[in-house]
Amino acid sequence: MNTRDLVLSMLKEIYAGNEFSHILLRQVLEKYDYLEGNEKAFIKRLTEGTLERTIELDYVINQFSNTTVNKMKPLIRALMRMSVYQILYMDSIPDSAVCNEAVKLAALHKFTSLKGFVNGVLRNIVRNKENISYPEKEKDLMKYLSITYSLPEWMVEHFLKEHGKEKTEKICKGLLQERPVTVRIKESLTAKEKQQLLERWKQQGIEINEHPYLPYAYVLEKTEGIKNMAGFEEGMFAVQDVSSMCVAHVAGIKPGMQVLDVCAAPGGKATHAAEKLNGTGQVIARDLTGYKVDFIQENADRLQIDNLWAEEWDACIFDESKEQWADVVFCDAPCSGLGVMGKKRDIKYRLTPDSLKEVTALQRDILNTVWKYVKKDGILVYSTCTINKEENENQVQWIVENLPFEVVSMKEELPEEVKADEGNYGLQLLPGIHETDGFFLCKLRRIG
Repeated sequence: MNTRDLVLSMLKEIYAGNEFSHILLRQVLEKYDYLEGNEKAFIKRLTEGTLERTIELDYVINQFSNTTVNKMKPLIRALMRMSVYQILYMDSIPDSAVCNEAVKLAALHKFTSLKGFVNGVLRNIVRNKENISYPEKEKDLMKYLSITYSLPEWMVEHFLKEHGKEKTEKICKGLLQERPVTVRIKESLTAKEKQQLLERWKQQGIEINEHPYLPYAYVLEKTEGIKNMAGFEEGMFAVQDVSSMCVAHVAGIKPGMQVLDVCAAPGGKATHAAEKLNGTGQVIARDLTGYKVDFIQENADRLQIDNLWAEEWDACIFDESKEQWADVVFCDAPCSGLGVMGKKRDIKYRLTPDSLKEVTALQRDILNTVWKYVKKDGILVYSTCTINKEENENQVQWIVENLPFEVVSMKEELPEEVKADEGNYGLQLLPGIHETDGFFLCKLRRIG
């Protein structure tokens, strides 16, 4: 197995827009699960790192290549990017090996005539990597942030307008930080069962840290695949970011309630709600496509949850049978995903300013429909995994001005560390500032 060739093939598909990086990488690692742990780690690091740093890598390549990156053949472009990433960011790999392997891959893919070009540019970068010229922060802040943190300039400008200089750089830096696995241990486990699970993880060589925000949240490092972890098959834990856990945590769910999650995949919030019902009540978890609904049901089955029903349903279409049915509705609306670019690294290359406007219109269509499912005095929790006011605070403002809802303070339920950050229209969690993904949530009560 040529691991570099595997990475090259994945990058070519992702850059072409044919695949989403997080989905393709998961599928490939599952397919080649027989590889050694260090080989899988190499594939993951090189794929994610190259995607994460693409804008910076292109900036560097263009300094040393007579042919600019955008004029290169797609495969050569991907090959140059992944090779320069190894040169700049993977110190354990000799630069000479990177150049040699790149030349071999060019020949393997029938680009023999470009072997000299690939070798020459890469070796020139190797010789000069300590003297690469980068934009100066004081002279051009937007260019500096864009290249340093590999974000499109329009996106940097957007963050600067909403958050200012200091906070924007923290966000940019936070999006590049390593993202350890965060899990939610089932609250129904006894203290003894929980301790035994943690001990089994330690025996597997997993590094475990309690998350400071929630008592059932743990941050894990050195995991060799989630499915190989002790307790996975028994349904003792679920993979979920703490920001997402906060949705069910603040909703005020009590035994016997009826909960409807209208955009539920992959099911983290819905299964969390079902666990809080402690075997009573009912959770209906809906999503648009059958394969996503199957995924929700698989998670519920693995977690041994029997009070959750997964259904295929378009959230924009009103379901009369569920009018004023739910005590709690979760609306985790489709969004731009700006808050999870640290995990889904190709998002920033797919988005445009126009796409942000399109998604806000879709969110409003969904909200215009799903609010009717909430009982009088019932709760709607609106959330997104983005950091864009148009999709977040402005949507909540529209809700309270146009629909029979009022904002409910979450201060009693929120983790102590983030209580002070709740505003008039909800809580915005920011990468680099909070110990979570970028995420927004607001709790609203139906009135009148």
